[in-house]
Amino acid sequence: MTLLRLDIYHVRNILQQTITPSPAINFIVGENAGGKSSFLEAIFILGRAKSFRSAAIKTVINIDKDHLIVSAQTAQRDGRHVHLGIQLDGKNVEIRVNQQTSQKRSDLAYALPLQLIHPKSYELLDAGPQGRREFLDWGVFNDEDNFLPAWRKFKKALSQRNALLKSRNPQPLNVWDKELAYYGTIVNSCRQQYLNKLKPVFLQIVSTFLDMASIDITLLSGWDTAKDLQQVLTEDRDKDLRYGYTHSGPHRGDFQVMINSRLAKDFVSRGQLKLLVLSLKLAQVQLLANEQRHIGCILVDDFAAELDAGNRAKLLNYLSAMECQVFITATELADFGDLGQIKNFKMFHVEHGKIKQSNVPRGT
Repeated sequence: MTLLRLDIYHVRNILQQTITPSPAINFIVGENAGGKSSFLEAIFILGRAKSFRSAAIKTVINIDKDHLIVSAQTAQRDGRHVHLGIQLDGKNVEIRVNQQTSQKRSDLAYALPLQLIHPKSYELLDAGPQGRREFLDWGVFNDEDNFLPAWRKFKKALSQRNALLKSRNPQPLNVWDKELAYYGTIVNSCRQQYLNKLKPVFLQIVSTFLDMASIDITLLSGWDTAKDLQQVLTEDRDKDLRYGYTHSGPHRGDFQVMINSRLAKDFVSRGQLKLLVLSLKLAQVQLLANEQRHIGCILVDDFAAELDAGNRAKLLNYLSAMECQVFITATELADFGDLGQIKNFKMFHVEHGKIKQSNVPRGT
């Protein structure tokens, strides 16, 4: 998937801009608060129907406007052109795919898979498990068509079961235990299958950045999988009724990166941990490419913030070789290093919400 044309309206200080990006790498340069991150934020909103910078979409809308719009003409891998659009006003969401209104945010996510790498991304392995579950489920969502329906039915069963637990009403629990166990087992199986496919890709990529042996990635299912989930739910029932929520299941799942059988975050340096996270992010996109599925955009915000010059060069070379569309921001052109080996790119300068393509001498 490639963005051929991008239209942005009322996203923070970007009032109205139309961009024709490169199908390969797009460098975005400008001073802080000029609109660089807002540029990436607009693309992210188009693919995820939410911001990566703010929980409340109202704060993303330009202060003088009551809504934002992002739309794009895209080229899919099979040659089809697909038009995507989203309008948000802080309360309502309007999504259009090929001029047809859709109620499903997943339609955007399928049409425009996005991988975001920004300073907070590097907290993935040492923050709480929710971020890792979201990371894992994004990969499974794009890898296995049956995952989303099973995940939705599991979430519905979990919500119903928790409501019964809070009301201390155990009578209908057997029905929801069965439903929760059935779909929860499917969700867990999809996650395990995905990690099995992701692992060799991750190990290959991490070797580009780190010289480490005995790296492993393992799934924590959220319950003792030596037992059937329905059996565990039955055994947990008294505890669940006492506390008013479900203790076991894939909603408590996680994954771990291990180095020499030790938890990576407790063993490696801060810099090495960032490179492990970077490798995980790249591995997800590479796996999509390997399986000939839709390849979306990679968004890299604040390129120089977390990586030294040597690893920035390695990342740039890897992204160039991936042959997918990339958008990268930095405050200075020099942060990108030597661009002489990058075959296909465009350079954009952003200032006061204005995005203009600029020329860069090939020797830079």
